[in-house]
Amino acid sequence: MPTVAAQDTSPAYDAPMDLADRLELHELPGRYGDAIDDRDWPALAGIFTDDASFDLTDLGAPNLQGLAEIQRFMDVEARHPLTHMMTNIYVDETPVGAKLYFRIVALIPEHRVTTASYYDDVVKTSDGWRVKDRVVTRKRRPRG
Repeated sequence: MPTVAAQDTSPAYDAPMDLADRLELHELPGRYGDAIDDRDWPALAGIFTDDASFDLTDLGAPNLQGLAEIQRFMDVEARHPLTHMMTNIYVDETPVGAKLYFRIVALIPEHRVTTASYYDDVVKTSDGWRVKDRVVTRKRRPRG
């Protein structure tokens, strides 16, 4: 797997969120889905911070720690849907960044459709908005 340069993940969030921030945040789920569908593991560096966590335990997979582990898992162990369609995207501003909520509608290899919910804590870095912590669940949970 190619190595990626370390990114500056120190918070760069010091002003209220503007429309450009919201647009960038709304694009993150689609960029993630395309990276997974294209098996473009280096592109995940544009989605996650270097020290991100990605909790897949509700799906029977591990709680991943760090970008390198996320990339390795996606490349070697993960059982991916045939396609990701991200929908129902919401952004809530927080004092340290944003909460990003969205759902996936996925075609799985058995030619069935399944869904899951994503709950992200996102921070604005000098490289743009990145997921710091992600939890994926089979069932939707209340926002907040």
